Amino acid sequence: MKVVIGQGSCGIASGAKKTEAEFVKQIAERSLTNVVLDKTGCIGTCYLEPIVDVYSDEGALQARYVKVQPQNVASIVEKHLIGGEVLTDQAISEEDAAILANQNRIVLRNCGLINPERIEEYIEQDGYEAAKKVLTTMTPMDVIEEIKVSGLRGRGGAGFPTWFKWNAARQSEGKEKYIVCNADEGDPGAFMDRSVLEGDPNAVLEGMIIGGYAMGACEGVIYVRAEYPLAIERLEIALGQAREKGFLGKKIFGTDWDFDIRIKAGAGAFVCGEETALIASLEGERGMPRLKPPFPAQKGYWQKPTNINNVETYANVAWIIRNGGEAFAAYGTDQSNGTKVFALAGKIKKGGLVEVPMGLTLKDVIYKTGGGIKNDKTFKAVQMGGPSGGCIPAELIDTPVSYEHINKTGAIVGSGGMIVMDENTCMVDMARYFLDFTRKESCGKCNYCRLGTKRMLEILERITNGEGRDGDIELLEELAMKVRDGAMCGLGQTAPNPILTTLKYFRNEYEDHIYRHKCTAKSCKALISYKITDKCVGCTLCARNCPVDAISGTVKNQHTIDPDKCIKCGKCAENCRFDAIEIE
Repeated sequence: MKVVIGQGSCGIASGAKKTEAEFVKQIAERSLTNVVLDKTGCIGTCYLEPIVDVYSDEGALQARYVKVQPQNVASIVEKHLIGGEVLTDQAISEEDAAILANQNRIVLRNCGLINPERIEEYIEQDGYEAAKKVLTTMTPMDVIEEIKVSGLRGRGGAGFPTWFKWNAARQSEGKEKYIVCNADEGDPGAFMDRSVLEGDPNAVLEGMIIGGYAMGACEGVIYVRAEYPLAIERLEIALGQAREKGFLGKKIFGTDWDFDIRIKAGAGAFVCGEETALIASLEGERGMPRLKPPFPAQKGYWQKPTNINNVETYANVAWIIRNGGEAFAAYGTDQSNGTKVFALAGKIKKGGLVEVPMGLTLKDVIYKTGGGIKNDKTFKAVQMGGPSGGCIPAELIDTPVSYEHINKTGAIVGSGGMIVMDENTCMVDMARYFLDFTRKESCGKCNYCRLGTKRMLEILERITNGEGRDGDIELLEELAMKVRDGAMCGLGQTAPNPILTTLKYFRNEYEDHIYRHKCTAKSCKALISYKITDKCVGCTLCARNCPVDAISGTVKNQHTIDPDKCIKCGKCAENCRFDAIEIE
């Protein structure tokens, strides 16, 4: 019997290490020598972590237990591991199990199922068979043609055809070429690449081997955020084991081709997700974009032909080679083939990772796969593409999730982050949040981005502080257009997107802030006030929890709030049991 504990970052943050320690203790105390304890990555249902799977001696999944804390371990050991009884009250629900079962998992095919620190388990899932097939039976052009048939587009944001980039690098002159994996995942709310690297690092390595062979690269580099220590640790383990197996290094797979991969830990600059800034950082320089052309495929790392794709793109490659490009193209739409991994975050019930065919509607992703909005509140909008993307309102919830359809809304698919917002989200403040992020992350190389993002942020801060002026909306639009058209790289060019899309779909909220001095969502502190209504029974809970003594009144009599003292922390509303606190 085997007990497998989910130990991706989400599982560990939820207490998986403590759960594991309790299992070790319980198994030792009961001398259960027939029980093997193992680990795996995140299966995607982050909202259910820590997750514990129990397998039979034959490898069949007997039960999947969710939200397993140390205090739950003894009963699982006693009743299931010893007594053979599945604890239904602790097991995953039918609804949550169906969410996993109904996904089309290509990128996430092994995540949450294998031990990412044991290459043998990856090999048991036909791992490295595609690389072996490519190196021993296919020409580089055969590989590129298969990727072309699949219709795989780069999953890092721009959605550029993968085969075209590989072919461009292959056709560039020079024997010294490089293939780079962009794992500098910096979008707020995005964690797809991290989870794949933590849960199935060998899939990325195999994809890079195949891509390196196709373009004629001599070396691969994985540029990963230093803030991803677990991903880096598991990558290092996977690289070491792959070298021991002869999958990396000299004459790999018994051929005459030498190829190896190394890791470069990035400093965490969002701009280094832009490929030319990433290359500058790889070379030891400050991460700042360079003018294009020349493109990296012609002159990239050390001025040599270089191909750059992100983690998810490479994780698709081995599956495509094993199953054929047509099998991948069977998923999705005519222009957006295959599946896509999305990170669901924000005001959503079932936050985590999902992998679905391109072309599924936003409504299906948010409500069927994500379980809908927390506390059953009203869906208001979803931000796609992070700070570089845009806001899609509720009236467009039937929009198919594909590159062509999402682009029409003013947003982008991006790397796959979906931040869901409900009726209590202020769209002006949301735009301010993302502008604050891009302003801080601007490398400062060009005036439009360095100064333009700062000026737009100043206007948004003024509006959310209740100090908006007549003409601010028009000024924001003017600045946004100039930054979009004049900035040097993608970060600056897309920085105005949150402003432009919220102005397009939620202009009334800007007008309310500026002209009525009201926040429609009742979110901006400077534009709201708290009032105790006649529902108050004088229980004194609000007064006792007010941190600044702004509430006065006697027992069993209606209380009042002193607006001059109130700091609008919301503690009174949180503690009121009679719904007697109104926000105006």
